[in-house]
Amino acid sequence: MPTTPRLRAALSALPAYRPGRAPAAGDGPSFKLSSNENPYPPLPSVLAVLADADRDINRYPDMFATGLVHRLAERHGLAPEQVVCGTGSVGVLGQVVQATCEVGDEVVFAWRSFEAYPIVVGVSGATAVRVPLDDRARHDLPAMAAAVTERTRLLLVCSPNNPTGPAVHEQELRELLARVPEDVVVVLDEAYTEFVRDPDAVHGPALLAEHPNLVVLRTFSKAYGLASLRVGYALAHPVVADALRTTAVPFGVSGPAQAAAVASLDAEAELLDRVAELVVERERVRAGLAEVGWDVPEPQGNFVWLAAGDRTGDVVAACEAAGVTVRGFAGEGVRCSIGEREANDLLIGTVGPFAP
Repeated sequence: MPTTPRLRAALSALPAYRPGRAPAAGDGPSFKLSSNENPYPPLPSVLAVLADADRDINRYPDMFATGLVHRLAERHGLAPEQVVCGTGSVGVLGQVVQATCEVGDEVVFAWRSFEAYPIVVGVSGATAVRVPLDDRARHDLPAMAAAVTERTRLLLVCSPNNPTGPAVHEQELRELLARVPEDVVVVLDEAYTEFVRDPDAVHGPALLAEHPNLVVLRTFSKAYGLASLRVGYALAHPVVADALRTTAVPFGVSGPAQAAAVASLDAEAELLDRVAELVVERERVRAGLAEVGWDVPEPQGNFVWLAAGDRTGDVVAACEAAGVTVRGFAGEGVRCSIGEREANDLLIGTVGPFAP
């Protein structure tokens, strides 16, 4: 008799990652505000580079993304040995977890935060230690430091926090790093850093020289609009960066992805003008939501958070019926990406009746 292949028991306990839903087909316009995607397409200059890069897809890419690594090192004032590229920032996070954690180790992170964290941790066999956010949907860094034990190998800080929005302040992170043992790796996930306007917010690369146990994650998926190409990177101490190269998937970042990322850096000023426009729109959306009764935590990414609690399902359903898909977290709230102005106006008008 055939038997079922033996798989790891831990897999059954892992939460499934749910991608943002596409808009349902309907008679009127529909908008996707569920995945924190950049609503702008790539710049023409980036698309032209991609067209040329596609001609070489029969060849393996540069395994270590050497050209991109050198550009990023120059941009951040670091040595190339401190930069590691991977398949999006979540892919690089997986490399960090593999390099630091074994079965029985602990990883501390805020909750609610990026929903991939418990999945990546669980796959490694490590134990997730979730520390609740404070009453303003911000990281409680003193509580996170207090949660560190002799089994802790990794601590994750998401700034701005996905899905709630607020950024971690530099002084807060400095105090956390002073309390955490130096052999515990602290990951600062800055996937949305280009959207931050809080003057007190932390800027990870500036702290690397002082803290060899700090790893900074960045991505080209959000501000640079290359979500489909999966390009992320880590900035770290050379010893840690070398470990991340060891745990990387060989040839993980495709040639076209590397070329598009370099081209995006070449056009960074133009791309950041788009980011500035999205930030202005974000503040308009926040003000509009306040007018209809929502108290929105300070948004520093390209999204806003509605603490809908038990009415989360109702808000999601109403938005979908209106032609807007948003991301609901059952019993907690709704994350709404900043999209086209028409989509944002439709969102504001739809969620008003559900304001607490």
